[in-house]
Amino acid sequence: MALGARQNSSVLFKEGTVISFDDATETVSVLRNASVLVTGDRIAAIFGNNTAVAIPENTEVIPAEGKIISPGFVDTHRHSWQTALKTLGSNVSLAEYLFRFGEFSQAGSVFTPSDVYLGQLAGLYEALDSGVTTILDHAHHTWSEQTSWAGLNASIDSGARIFWCYAIHPLNNGFTFDDQVNVFRQISDDDTWKGSNVEIGLAYDYFGSGNISEIESVIKLAREANVSAVTSHYIGGPFSFLSGPVAVNNYGFLNTSIPIVFSHASYLSVEDAELLRSTNQYVSINSESEMHYGHDHRWSHLIQDQAALGVDTHFTYSSDIVGKARMWLQETRLQQYRYAQDNWEIARNSPMSVNEAFLLATRAGGLALRRSDIGVLRVGAKADIVVFDGETPNMLGWFDPVAAIILHSHVSDIRHVMVNGQFKKRDGQLVNSAWPKIKKQFLASAKRIQNIWLNTPPTPLIGSYPYSSGILYDNAPTEDVIRGQGTGY
Repeated sequence: MALGARQNSSVLFKEGTVISFDDATETVSVLRNASVLVTGDRIAAIFGNNTAVAIPENTEVIPAEGKIISPGFVDTHRHSWQTALKTLGSNVSLAEYLFRFGEFSQAGSVFTPSDVYLGQLAGLYEALDSGVTTILDHAHHTWSEQTSWAGLNASIDSGARIFWCYAIHPLNNGFTFDDQVNVFRQISDDDTWKGSNVEIGLAYDYFGSGNISEIESVIKLAREANVSAVTSHYIGGPFSFLSGPVAVNNYGFLNTSIPIVFSHASYLSVEDAELLRSTNQYVSINSESEMHYGHDHRWSHLIQDQAALGVDTHFTYSSDIVGKARMWLQETRLQQYRYAQDNWEIARNSPMSVNEAFLLATRAGGLALRRSDIGVLRVGAKADIVVFDGETPNMLGWFDPVAAIILHSHVSDIRHVMVNGQFKKRDGQLVNSAWPKIKKQFLASAKRIQNIWLNTPPTPLIGSYPYSSGILYDNAPTEDVIRGQGTGY
């Protein structure tokens, strides 16, 4: 059961500015002085002042004058369990991350099931606080049956809409491939998560490099369980991790009713892009991650029609999707401006609009998960709603509500967050009476974990990179921000 208070079955957000979705144009439609009626877990009506709508008895009315009513934001790639490592990875490359903080680091032996539960729960509360209502969680905390259940139970208790994708991965702790498959089957058949906001999926990163019989077993497992999603890290280039559309298609699994989301797709090929479009599968662009760690996204702007946005490792930077949309928008604009300037031309137009960035943060995430009722405000859609205060100092004076959110807002502007018709944040505060206790427990867990990491020297990265033949480690140039002696690094 989600940790929260019992709430009314009908809520009316009255007379705000609504960012609805227009099916005819497949883009946003701004409705001013409009109201949104929520009944149960669905949007029952969106209407203006001059429209007569029957309001159910005992409906709670939330005044929305001066507010912007937005669909909830969708994050298509995250590892929510890593919260306890916050700020420890602030200056690490991908090469460092893989050995120090990733699924094959000491985390598998240091994190107890309780640590996983608390980190997952705290991370999901952070997401909800920022208006992220749906998350595709690549759950690679699955080092044992106990840590697997811990992350799943935290996901259920958070009340967020989670596509919890159980990772099957090569471990050396005795938790074998067959063990992992058996635990997944137990979880899939269990009633614990059914009826909650959690759906079950699979995460698997070895479609391009794994044992053929194991790959076929994972595909069979996904089909038998009729999972809600499959996700896979795909980077390519010198980094390897070649678990992309071409690799999946080689097993006849890409053209399936199951949504498959490829996180990063840093070195996406033309063939990959053609396959994504022909099978309607998606990539998750994680703009801040790909800059922070250095695996890049130089061609991702070319596949935005089959892309959504993700956060990835929220312990290293901000957790909100709006911030990722803003960052991606401005980086894409700059890349296209440079294209013109490299040809000695001056662009007369802006290459990408705020509406497009907003769609990537909302509607596109729903499409990536094959859920047309997520990431949009329209009648019949899931009641996943974020209400921004349009009269805070940084928002005051807006005309375009989409631009106000994408270019001017921050987390403190969010007044209300609703998931499935239930408030998860209200009047700027999380709706959870257990939060003070959870926070205290999490801080104790994080302190223990961080002390272990701070006293563990990093793995020396010398010689050959182990995941790609012929690739060597080297140093990137470092910056100097101080005049004279020293660099400030």
